[in-house]
Amino acid sequence: MFGKLFASLKAHNNNNQPEKIRRTHTRREGDQCVGLIEGKIYPVQNWSLGGLQIRADERFFSLQDEFPVTLKFKLGETLKDVSHLARVVRKNNGFVAFQFAPLTRQTRSDFQAVVSDYMAAQFASSQGA
Repeated sequence: MFGKLFASLKAHNNNNQPEKIRRTHTRREGDQCVGLIEGKIYPVQNWSLGGLQIRADERFFSLQDEFPVTLKFKLGETLKDVSHLARVVRKNNGFVAFQFAPLTRQTRSDFQAVVSDYMAAQFASSQGA
């Protein structure tokens, strides 16, 4: 059932041939979240199960550096911290991109809780609650 839906969403080029989509995980923007790296708080531009991008002075980071990163999400009236190891993979013009190390079962579950809370809040607001 979902296979047909996902297949219909694939990008096509001018020859109506499916194009390879590079992203394994969907980027999430707009979540209320910040990143804590080495005791400093950075605004998160976007994140996914594969990594995150922060607004920061790129001169303070070197490519391939690894850091423990804690993402702090605002879920309703509570905060949820998700910590994981990440490596710098790209930096430019005030942004630094990190790739997560392979996710543990707990980290994946924590991220899923964040996504589920966001979806529930969106549904509730669409119903006029």
